[in-house]
Amino acid sequence: MMERFVYERLPGNEIEKLKNLRKECIRDILTMTTIAGSGHPGGSMSILDILLTVFSYAGISPGIIDNPERDKILISCGHLSPGTYSVLGRLGYFDIESVIPNFRKYGSPFEGHVERNLTGIEWSSGNLGQGLSAGCGFALADRLNNHASYTFVLMSDGEQTKGQIGEARRFAIKYKLNKIKVIIDYNKLQISGNIFDVMPDNIKENYLADGWEVIETDGHNIDSLYTSIKKSLSIEKPVCILANTIMGKGVSFMENKYGFHGKALKPEELQKALDELGMENKMDYYRELSKTEKFIFPEKKFPVPPVLKTGKPHLYDAGTKIDNRTGYGNALMDIGKENKSDSGNNLIVFDCDLASSVKTDLFAKEFPGQFFQVGVQEHNAATIAGASSVNGMVSFFSDFGVFGVDEVYNQQRLNDINRTNLKLVCTHVGLDVGEDGKTHQCVDYLGLFRNLFGFKVIIPADANQTDRAIRYIVAHPGNFFVGMGRSISPVILTKEGKPYFDENYEFQYGKWEILREGKDGYIYTTGIMTYRAVQISGEIEKENISIGVINCPAPLLVDEDILKIGIKSGLVISYEDHIVTSGLGATISLYLSGKGISVKFKKFGVSKYGSSGKPEELYKEQGIDEENVKEFIRRK
Repeated sequence: MMERFVYERLPGNEIEKLKNLRKECIRDILTMTTIAGSGHPGGSMSILDILLTVFSYAGISPGIIDNPERDKILISCGHLSPGTYSVLGRLGYFDIESVIPNFRKYGSPFEGHVERNLTGIEWSSGNLGQGLSAGCGFALADRLNNHASYTFVLMSDGEQTKGQIGEARRFAIKYKLNKIKVIIDYNKLQISGNIFDVMPDNIKENYLADGWEVIETDGHNIDSLYTSIKKSLSIEKPVCILANTIMGKGVSFMENKYGFHGKALKPEELQKALDELGMENKMDYYRELSKTEKFIFPEKKFPVPPVLKTGKPHLYDAGTKIDNRTGYGNALMDIGKENKSDSGNNLIVFDCDLASSVKTDLFAKEFPGQFFQVGVQEHNAATIAGASSVNGMVSFFSDFGVFGVDEVYNQQRLNDINRTNLKLVCTHVGLDVGEDGKTHQCVDYLGLFRNLFGFKVIIPADANQTDRAIRYIVAHPGNFFVGMGRSISPVILTKEGKPYFDENYEFQYGKWEILREGKDGYIYTTGIMTYRAVQISGEIEKENISIGVINCPAPLLVDEDILKIGIKSGLVISYEDHIVTSGLGATISLYLSGKGISVKFKKFGVSKYGSSGKPEELYKEQGIDEENVKEFIRRK
């Protein structure tokens, strides 16, 4: 059993210890920011007592940092990294002597905002407003894993105006995440001035309105702060502790001055501050240390994510017409059943009011305890799904492409930075969305994922390949995006009329597949356009033109050996339901230009926003229907 906040009232010697630590930390904060010439000293001093109290008495310490039962402390206001680093250094998570001269320095892990690669940091904060959603993900995973852990989310007051925080508050109440305890550094100042002038926000009333318990306390009275946090642990509800604090607390000329929110002291100001504190100025020592000392920075070992059993694949026979999303839903159900046990399941699925459309509804009915309906709160859902996946879960988040990718690109970027284990499966991509119109036709998703370093992207050709791809991603750790359209399409067949992706087919990420051989050129295609490419090949063969078809389920990677086949034929065509300048055609273009290869190359793809209509009408409007492609081939 993990111990936390063991004292009924904090003893005097403990209070004195924290007060002394506070002075040391203030010197650390001011010295590291002055040496760096940037950072956030004022807010770090404001939140300092909160940091010291929580990290000192929660169920976490350097010796149990890998214990899954530990309490989780998330820093939502990650710009207050000087205070966080100082507290962690002084409490033994890493060497404080390595922090101060290397804060914000190239090659150092002590970046300007807190990063998960450091011991003691559970989540890279990113921009403000996402910490509570991440806390919901951690708390949810702990509950499903039967951990008795608490999740403490430390937040700033200015960020409370963010809409995502409201989304997270409601989620925590709906799913009774009673072990989440929020502590807000309520200094009433932000970078542009008083929070009530910048953007008024009824913080206390908002938490109460959403069903939270709220405790107000003095954020600089250590006894009162400790007692408030301990009291919150016994309250069977999510609790917000509104800790009244002072910007720049501890140095008179900094107190209540918003200018010091994000401005480092000048050397003469540092000296003045340390004189007031009665502390030695060690700036010259640390500057010299940075020149002579060879630092060994802390390295954090990340937990290995769980790998699920994949089960037996479905085989959809010749003549079957089925949408890929149904293939996904069936595979997800199979995987849930395959991994079901008395002790629970590491599989967790999130939805945003679209379960029947994205086909997670079957899973929801069979495994209601592992399915979480987040409602129309996509930003919150994306962060919760990512955060839960770094805490022992394999997390699926399914949505329409415009919501699960476009709307929450920043949240997916932060998931990528945090090295999550997220399986993002989005339906309704491309012009194939049809009658919903341009606002819902996600035609830019490949271009967006091209900018993320850790996501692997899969666009399957039919329900059989979708089935194998879904089973593949649960057996391989890391972030995956699987995209699919809306429409029903035929099973891809061999020339002999049998399913190409049959019982012997095994999906391999990055491998392209030759569906049809060709002598006069090759169409490289992906997703919903694959069966159309096969039709084009078969129909134009009747005109004695031999065009091969290659399926590219990983359109952001190049399978060089397979691409060289098309290059050798003298004609390469890319064919996709995506913006022509940033999808599969762009992947091939970049390869050809990078290698200096000259070949006749034509890109077929989306060149403008679509309108409402049948997919076939929209493809024709944009010149990517089968007849237009065949006409180009005839003229080659």
